Amino acid sequence: MKYYIIAGEASGDLHGSNLMKGLYAGDPEAEVRFWGGDLMAAAAAEAGSGRGALVRHFREGAVMGISDVLFKAGRLLGNVRACKADIAAWRPDAVILIDYPGFNFKIARFAHNAGFRVFYYIAPKTWASREGRNCKLRKYVDKLFIVFPFEIPFFEKHGIQFVYKGNPLVDAVDGHVFERPVEGPYIAVLPGSRKGEISRMMPVCMEVADKLGCKVVVAGAPARGEADYAPYIAGRPDVELLFGRTYDILKYADAAVINSGTASLEAALIGTPQVVCWSGSKLTIFVARHIFRVGDRLDFISLGNLIVGREAFRELIQEDFNVDAVVAEVKRLRDDTEYHNRMLGDYREIRGALGGRGSSQAVADAMIKELRK
Repeated sequence: MKYYIIAGEASGDLHGSNLMKGLYAGDPEAEVRFWGGDLMAAAAAEAGSGRGALVRHFREGAVMGISDVLFKAGRLLGNVRACKADIAAWRPDAVILIDYPGFNFKIARFAHNAGFRVFYYIAPKTWASREGRNCKLRKYVDKLFIVFPFEIPFFEKHGIQFVYKGNPLVDAVDGHVFERPVEGPYIAVLPGSRKGEISRMMPVCMEVADKLGCKVVVAGAPARGEADYAPYIAGRPDVELLFGRTYDILKYADAAVINSGTASLEAALIGTPQVVCWSGSKLTIFVARHIFRVGDRLDFISLGNLIVGREAFRELIQEDFNVDAVVAEVKRLRDDTEYHNRMLGDYREIRGALGGRGSSQAVADAMIKELRK
């Protein structure tokens, strides 16, 4: 069968690559055409010639926040038109959308109206904001594949059919062979994958590095280059930038300062003491607080905290994300043994809630079964 997969960012590329491996294993005749990244391209190459083709890399369409969306609106609309035309020409058995809702809801509507089966993997976070999108899920998506246990009662309440087979990050973390990235103790900094995130995280984190006076290792994002980090790292010999080593950097760090997102859940699964930090532009914050009303619905923004329903690790958001607060939290993560051990206990609960290994293959098998009905 023919599968058309769309992933719009680094985390989607990771999950998409593991899903592709599952599709290839479960369907010997599987052909995959995809919007994604290097990991999905590697999965296609591993499957053999003619079984997978990258249409466009996710770095060509990455955006952060409302202001960035407005600035890049022309390019995004052009990508939508190109994607629709490519799907219509290739005529897949299923269109598989991975997260990335701003783009993928447009494709879902088109694909459904054109008569293609539509699967949505890694559900859009309608439990956090824009519940109106649930109507689109019901109308345009044939099957939703969710990855968090707290999503189960939410989508049941809204009458949306779903499949839950655990979380694919468990496979990704447990399947990794760890190697120490640098010698000696260090603090990890994961400033996000988008330029806007980096520009807001790095200045504060570098001041934190100066105050702590210890070695800091920055995990470079797959879609970024050295030039994105150079202005902040320049003149700091104890700060090292590494690409393609995120799991290794987390594994051996004394503590990690992490931009909110998938990385914070990866740190929990790996067992790294962490503090999550996030800030956005004034426009993004205005929309979040006054239109999406995220703050009225959620006590936390980090996936690990949402899973256990309490603060397993600190979140420093917007005004609270400042040099003094981060320095104090990192020192506590390194020096307070009781605090550290309590966090590790919460991590075990987070891991237990996500289920065991084999999620990616189970989702692939469920998709194949749906198509063969």
